[in-house]
Amino acid sequence: MDNKLKVPGRRRFIGDAAALGLMGAVGAGLVLSSCKPNKPKYEATVYPERAPDGPVLKAGLIGCGGRGTGAAVNFLNAGPNLQITALADVFQDRIDRCRETIKKNNNVDIPEDNCFVGFDAYQHLIDSGVDVILEASATHFRPRHFKAAVQAKKHCFIEKPAAVDPVGVRSVIASGKMAEAAGLTVVTGTQRRHQADYNKTFSMVKNGAIGDLVSANCYYNRGGAGYFTRQEGWSDMEAMIRNRANWIWLTGDNVVNLLVHNIDCLNWFFEKHPVKASGFGGRYHRPTGDMYDFFSVDFVFDDEKRFQGMCREMDGCTNNVSDIIFGTDGYTNCQNKIFDYDGNLIWEFEYPLGDDGNPTNRTAISPYDQEMINFVTAIRANEPVNQVEQLAYSTLTGIMGRESAYTGKEVSWDEIMNSDLRLGPEEYNWGPVNIEPIPPVPGKEPTA
Repeated sequence: MDNKLKVPGRRRFIGDAAALGLMGAVGAGLVLSSCKPNKPKYEATVYPERAPDGPVLKAGLIGCGGRGTGAAVNFLNAGPNLQITALADVFQDRIDRCRETIKKNNNVDIPEDNCFVGFDAYQHLIDSGVDVILEASATHFRPRHFKAAVQAKKHCFIEKPAAVDPVGVRSVIASGKMAEAAGLTVVTGTQRRHQADYNKTFSMVKNGAIGDLVSANCYYNRGGAGYFTRQEGWSDMEAMIRNRANWIWLTGDNVVNLLVHNIDCLNWFFEKHPVKASGFGGRYHRPTGDMYDFFSVDFVFDDEKRFQGMCREMDGCTNNVSDIIFGTDGYTNCQNKIFDYDGNLIWEFEYPLGDDGNPTNRTAISPYDQEMINFVTAIRANEPVNQVEQLAYSTLTGIMGRESAYTGKEVSWDEIMNSDLRLGPEEYNWGPVNIEPIPPVPGKEPTA
């Protein structure tokens, strides 16, 4: 499916060759000579700066943590006649903080009667009269919430990743096909695909700026994840969900929860997903939960091209969130620069100028706002966009790498896609949870 947002009446970027010509002759010969003759130019999508006006769209937010609250604010910023009318979360205090933030940022009051608490809160929200769903709960619950929203014929924005296990991924794919059949728009939280500099760089690479793609590296190395100290009176379930950033069944571990951004970027640029993975990881710093602190995974495509993905959550270490793709004629950071193998910068994205006359080094519109602008535009233009499969495949790529590291085995795409692996409890209630904080040990039988 073509997932590019189609915006009627909007001009597109000038052709890449012409853009290079405007920049001057430095490096242009390399890029132009690498473009195959008679090959149609791929034009970078021009996204709207603001969603068009239209009838009121009422949104309900499922998952009122930091990312969910941010998504709600981004939605309200996207254009006119947009409302947040309902909130759902398993914790009342998160709803309270979310309501306070939305009131402060956007002067929007959400009635208490439209705030739903508990494991069934998502269904009450879906039934509350909203037009669209913003799904930003703990990842484990996303397949269930998304399925219910699609069954109710609601347009959806769903955060990344799609799920924490193969069973959940297959559910999301199935729900995505239901959404497509129903003419619903589903936009996902892989914000780089909505970011002007990445989008333009993708068009340059697709038009041959670095030749044929050969290999890549990606990194999501950051400081340690926070954790909650268990308080008296908390059940196992409450303690786990409040500390969700450290439990595999809730987030999928950091190779799925964090590196999915990079994985999705490389899958996008290579225009396919890897077919096998071999990796390792470990745990040293985390005081709670059962997740690893770091991963390093070798992902291999069907033509034996590959990329190496590294992620780490440890304080006191070097941070690095970046990508690099190597081609036969040069390389790119995927975001805003292309180099030849002599180290010459042959193309650079042109950012808007600030008040001081210097480039701002950021896109004119935040990608978090842009994905909501694109979401609303697709709904109001009645040109449905469905980004489910690309998110599902990128998520499953991360799961494939995770299970390889956990087991010490090479894991194939077919094995992980067809796996019956399901993480987490079968029932949800505020009681004990029979999941011990024991990290996986490589060398045992594969869990996939």
